[in-house]
Amino acid sequence: MKHIYLVRHDDEKNMHRFYQMFVVPGLLDDWSLVREWGRAGSPGTVRKDWFDSEEDAVTAGEKIRVVKEKKGYQSIL
Repeated sequence: MKHIYLVRHDDEKNMHRFYQMFVVPGLLDDWSLVREWGRAGSPGTVRKDWFDSEEDAVTAGEKIRVVKEKKGYQSIL
């Protein structure tokens, strides 16, 4: 997973959201799943979750992507 960018739009509810994720290496031989979400066009909330391996971080990101797509988000990247 290089970079995942998801969007969800619902004009009736005035809902325009984004959710993005990417995996980056840490300084201590660990990996971070960086997530950002919020209203499109506004700065979002950022969260980092640390993992022992790149594979674990990617797997966690893929699980989140599947859940978000079930809720109506669509992948752009």
